[in-house]
Amino acid sequence: MAPSLTRRQVLGLGGLALGGAAFSTWRQAQAAPLAAAGAAGLGLPPRGDRRLVLISDLNASYGSTSYIPEVGQGITLIPSLRPDLVMCAGDMVAGQKASLGTSQLQAMWAGFDRQVLRPLRRAGLPFVPAMGNHDASSSLVGSRYAFERERQEASRYWRRQQGDLGLTFADASGFPFFYSVLQGGLFLLVLDASSAQIPAEQLRWAERSLKSAGARGARRRLVMGHLPLLGVSQGRDTAGNVLAQSLELRQLLERADVEAYISGHQHAYYPGRLGQLDLIQLGALGSGPRRLLGQSGAPFQTLTVLDYDWSKGLRRDSTVNMRTRQLLDPGQLPPRLSDSRGRTQLRRSTATGG
Repeated sequence: MAPSLTRRQVLGLGGLALGGAAFSTWRQAQAAPLAAAGAAGLGLPPRGDRRLVLISDLNASYGSTSYIPEVGQGITLIPSLRPDLVMCAGDMVAGQKASLGTSQLQAMWAGFDRQVLRPLRRAGLPFVPAMGNHDASSSLVGSRYAFERERQEASRYWRRQQGDLGLTFADASGFPFFYSVLQGGLFLLVLDASSAQIPAEQLRWAERSLKSAGARGARRRLVMGHLPLLGVSQGRDTAGNVLAQSLELRQLLERADVEAYISGHQHAYYPGRLGQLDLIQLGALGSGPRRLLGQSGAPFQTLTVLDYDWSKGLRRDSTVNMRTRQLLDPGQLPPRLSDSRGRTQLRRSTATGG
């Protein structure tokens, strides 16, 4: 006769049974009320001619193959918002650690595929990824990538997905690290800003791409990369956490009449304006949200929605506080932010003409 199980052992086995598909179903059930509320429940403005959802920094601790509840809730919410496109500004997995082996890196991307990309693609939503420092850091040691194995695994994973992302590529020669897309009147250029240094040849490629007929004929031009032009959050306003060529890149984008640069990495949302360029600095959807510079309030996860009204020439930005499930009031954000080098960006209106 088999020995009888204690109550604790039974509960333990029950916990194991909750794994896999059962756990996924449970998490979806937890997120269902938020998804059911959708745009109306959140108080979003009416859907425009084009709607984009922007997310960033999904990852948890090093090597993790799962995500915190806010990520699951956000991914479940997104299809109910009926976007035309989902853009992610990087840090989709939890790499940038030399001790992570190939099998663990593959497991991390499999977890992302199962919990993030597949649900969005099953909903028919095109997906634009940018590589973050935890996905495929471009930092160098001498002339070699410090995280070459992570870049190889990221490239292997995304090249398998390339034909199934729902995207119309303008130039996929550098995919998934840098590339461009023409989608629904938008020209979207993605940079490999996974470290502070963007190679000069990639900046030249970006300038050529933004001068192309496809870019010039688009209604709007957006550029996305992981690291920002300026620091906005506490603990990240340092060299290595912002782009070293921020002035050069900003001037390049202004010359090309780019509407906005979308970035992540700082883990704090701020709608900025620098010169003639909008800065859409996304908060983290995943672990480790941060406070804005000079602020003392509790940090929170975010998800951002862009709505375009072509007839009025307007873009409206709406950002959801995923802790409270309410829209963020931009008026609660500081009217300007100055970084440690004295560079100041103004808080812009989240209803933008052009």
